Order: sequence, then structure tokens, then C-alpha cells
Amino acid sequence: MVLEATMICIDNSEWMRNGDYSPTRFQAQADTVNLICGAKTQSNPENTVGVMTMAGKGPRVLVTPTSDLGKILACMHGLEVGGECNLASGIQVAQLALKHRQNKKQQQRIIVFVGSPVNYDKKVLEMIGRKLKKNSVALDIVNFGEEDEAKTEKLEALVASVNNNDSSHIVHVPAGPNALSDVLISTPIFTGDGEGGSGFAAAAAAAAAGGVSGFDFGVDPNLDPELALALRVSMEEERARQEAAAKKAAEEATKQEKGEQSTSQDATMSESESDNKADLMDDENALLQQALAMSMDDPVASTVDTDMSEAAGMDQDLALALQLSVQDSTTEQSSETDMSKLLADQSFVSSILASLPGVDPNDPSVKDLLASMQTPPPTTSDEKKDEDKSSNDEDKK
Repeated sequence: MVLEATMICIDNSEWMRNGDYSPTRFQAQADTVNLICGAKTQSNPENTVGVMTMAGKGPRVLVTPTSDLGKILACMHGLEVGGECNLASGIQVAQLALKHRQNKKQQQRIIVFVGSPVNYDKKVLEMIGRKLKKNSVALDIVNFGEEDEAKTEKLEALVASVNNNDSSHIVHVPAGPNALSDVLISTPIFTGDGEGGSGFAAAAAAAAAGGVSGFDFGVDPNLDPELALALRVSMEEERARQEAAAKKAAEEATKQEKGEQSTSQDATMSESESDNKADLMDDENALLQQALAMSMDDPVASTVDTDMSEAAGMDQDLALALQLSVQDSTTEQSSETDMSKLLADQSFVSSILASLPGVDPNDPSVKDLLASMQTPPPTTSDEKKDEDKSSNDEDKK
């Protein structure tokens, strides 16, 4: 059994969205990576595997070399697809990650998946291959997706510059009904250096060929309970993620429907309100026109009618109060008339004054007062005549 540290470089560029490999290039690649990781960790308990991506904003290490298969499988979920594959930088970052492995006795290997065009010159790739060979790093390349002679020639030149004692391999996988993992199971990339692989590799190959139907994921939990548990957990996480995505999509659809309904209700309410306002305006206009017509026909009659209606609508108490006030004014006038008659009777006034203590009726001042009270006050015309007479007398003088 070979003691080995492996870095797997994943192509997550835009070309991975194509469906020429079932279900897509990226999903077929992810399934194959899971199988390779299981085979590597099961072939030797001290083997370690790391995973990284080469597209997007730049190469990114997802997991450094580790023997924890569950951690390796978990890092494959939720990866984003986009950008262009940076093959040269990806290989150099993978070499750097292997350089810092904990167990220096492990042999170094890089497995690269290339499913998009290669934009580097052949000489640049050969220089990278020679550097890998100098540092004793083996290289395996899985060429799939774009069928291009220039691409194939560049990748074969890269592997040839790295190869030392047939330790590096390249596999070309054409598009077709067979899955990507089905083709790689029988190659040295999956089985190692032709030793037939581990029990995991054999079980995986049998499951891919349809020979194992009694175990989930093609793994017997009695032989390898940890691997079976890791695969089950990975599947449950993926199922939960899909359910959450479906639930979120359903909630967004419901919110959108509610928004459309509320918009239609608001539009209906605004239409009804505008209709009500129009009706009120029509009523007001009709009343205004009627009032104008009545005022133009007979303004005096309308005023009299209004006064009559107001008088008719007066309260009974108010009418009674008005009647009492008229009677009071009449009584006062009659009393003033009687008083003037009594003052005109000189004998009655003299008897009244004689009865008062300390009053002498024969006093000249009292007689003058009585005379002024009996004589009516001069009118305005008489006063004017007196003034004219006095003025004439003064002129004569």
C-alpha cells in the first residue's frame, strides 16, 4: 500500500454548466471526486486528501490534506460555478499545499480535472511540469468536456514533462452515456499503481456496474461503518439543502402572489373612492345650480320665504317672551301717561307736598318747580324761534 498525500484540483468554470455529461459536467466531476477521495483514504489509513478549486476569483483551497473523509465530502457542497479555469496557478497552489503536509514520508500527487479550454502555451506548461518532477510530485490529469486537439496536445506535453517511471497519467473521457466515474474506475487514477485498489474501490466499481444493490451508496456498513455514515450524512445534508431551496422558492412565489392581490385591491378601492367623490361633486353642483336658479328667479320672495320659515320654526317659548315684552312696553307707556295727568292736577300735588315734613308748598322755589313740571318742554321748532328772536333783538340793539 502506497503512503500518499493527494491534492485534487476541481474545474468550476462556466463550462461546467454544460449538460453533455449527466446531469452536468460539474456534478459528474463532483461524484467522481467523492469516489477518488474514498478510494485514496481507504487504501491506506495514513493517506491524506485535499481539495481545491481553480476558477472563480482565483484558486482556492477548500480542504488541506486530511484523512477525515466526512470533512472532504462536506466541502463539495455549495460550490459556485463561474469564471475561467486557471490551470497553471491551480497546479502551483496545489504543490505548495503538498509541500506543507504534516507527514513528510508521504508521496506527493496532484489530480487535475480539466473540462474547459486551456489558454496557456505549451512551453509554460512544460516548465511547470519540470518543476513538479524536480520536487518529486506526480500528476494525474482527467481531460473531459472540450474535445480540442490543441488542448489534448498541451495536456499530454505537461504529463510527459512530469512523468517519472510511469508515475503520472492522463485519461481522456469523451462525452457519452457513460458517467465520468464509470470510465475512471478502471484507470490507475482511481486504483493507484495498478494494484487493484482497496475494498472501497472494488465496492464502488461494483456499484457503478450494477453488481451491488443491497447497500446504500454501494458500501457495506459492516465492512466500513465510518464511510457509510459519512456518505449518509453527506446525502442528508444535500437533501436538506434542496428542501430549504424549494421552500424558499415557494415562499417567494407566495409573497409575489400576495403582492399582486394587494395591488389589485388597492386599485379597486381607489376606483370606488374616485366614483364616490365624483357622485358627491355632482350632488353639490346640482344643489348650487338650484340655489342660483332660485335666487335669479325672485330674490325678494326667497328672502320673505326664508323669514317666514324661520318665524314658523321659532320656539314657542321665544314667541311667548316676545309677547310679554310687548305687553311690558305698553304698560310702561300707559303708566307714564297716568303720571303726567297726576302732575297736571295742581291741587293733588299741593296736598302731597303739604303732607311731607319740612316742605312748604308756598315756597317760591317749589312753585317754580311745579310750574316747570306742568309746562311741557319746548319743541325743537320753538327753541329755534326763541333763538332767532333773541338774535334779532341783539341786532336791533
